[in-house]
Amino acid sequence: MNKKRILPIIFLAFVAFVIYSTMSLGKVTCTVCIEYQGAEACRTASGEDRESAVRTATENACAQVTSGMSNTRNCLQQPPVSVECGD
Repeated sequence: MNKKRILPIIFLAFVAFVIYSTMSLGKVTCTVCIEYQGAEACRTASGEDRESAVRTATENACAQVTSGMSNTRNCLQQPPVSVECGD
């Protein structure tokens, strides 16, 4: 085969792989609301399981209401105001 035929095939295979990988990532979606020092943020994240989805959503919410590593670490230790998960 010549290069003009191989490159489009490789490109299409790569695109198909990326689409397939993206579609199968988020099996569980959770929305977590965090309150820290009077500020509140809610974020939604997907994950392979409930634990990873909650952790990612919590990290994203804390990033919105904190600045600096110490505040972020303290925020992550706070219990969420609410957690809602679905498939």
